[in-house]
Amino acid sequence: MRPTRRAAIALSARAVLVLPALLPGLARAQSWPDQPIRLIVPFPPGGPADFIARVIAQGIGDKLGQQIVIEARSGAGGLVGTEAVAKSRPDGLTLIHASSGALTIMPQLMPRMAFDPQKDLAPIGQILAVPQIVAVTNSLPVHSVAELIALAKRQPGKLSYGSSGIGGSLHVAGEVFCQAAGVEIVHVPYRGAAPAVTELVAGRIQLLLADVPALQAQVQAGAVRAIGITSAQRLPILPTLPTMVESGLPSVVTETWYGWLAPAGTPADRLAILSRAFHATLAEPAVRTRLEEQGGRVVNSSPSEFAQHIAREFTAMAEVVRRADMKLE
Repeated sequence: MRPTRRAAIALSARAVLVLPALLPGLARAQSWPDQPIRLIVPFPPGGPADFIARVIAQGIGDKLGQQIVIEARSGAGGLVGTEAVAKSRPDGLTLIHASSGALTIMPQLMPRMAFDPQKDLAPIGQILAVPQIVAVTNSLPVHSVAELIALAKRQPGKLSYGSSGIGGSLHVAGEVFCQAAGVEIVHVPYRGAAPAVTELVAGRIQLLLADVPALQAQVQAGAVRAIGITSAQRLPILPTLPTMVESGLPSVVTETWYGWLAPAGTPADRLAILSRAFHATLAEPAVRTRLEEQGGRVVNSSPSEFAQHIAREFTAMAEVVRRADMKLE
């Protein structure tokens, strides 16, 4: 028998009263965050790190119901901004858009660190991993990685490669290549990737391994010659460019990667809320497309997966730095 209208209304009223009791976790999640979240990007505005942060900040903010305010705080290869977050109040309202350099490379070069990247920060997730294009100046008579290695072996110490600075991911990429190929190429550090690209175009350095966004336009314009890519597989946006693995150097897989972290001690329930919004945003096709256009691989890892990745990279980078005898000047 169909319920009367009065009975149906009574049933609905009881359901409304019971629902909050059945979903206490959801009710609590909706009460936080109760104010805007500050996201520190430890690099100058307008660069790749800033762009990547902004691509996902809007979506994550929408899902959390709060604005994410981006604050640029550059210096010391990303350490200044990262340290600021590591020492912030662990309430989930201050986050870092960190890079591989600050978390796994620079700590190997600093005699004393003001924070421990593996103990003082709580991973939320890894966003993107961007490989490096291996490019030579047009005047260099090589058209493949094999030819570059052969030339470098014939002329040890005569060729030079640029980087965005000592201890940066581009410096490490160059050292990983030199160690794997068994060649001696002189390192020339610059203040950022842009001046290194300018010097490569002018022919004042012969080689540069730089993140895809930094070199893609010059490669497509024919201003420099690309001979390889440091990703494990070929990139869809550069399908004709062979990987270093294909070129006979299986250990040369290097990437600049980015991820979000909070101060250690941030309550687990708040980290879980941030993580859910983070992963839901990175799962959106439009967001993934915009990130992949940067020449990267969308990772979207869990907090535990990101923590494990940081630990592995920390160990690997320590060995690269030791073998190259890298030192800050």
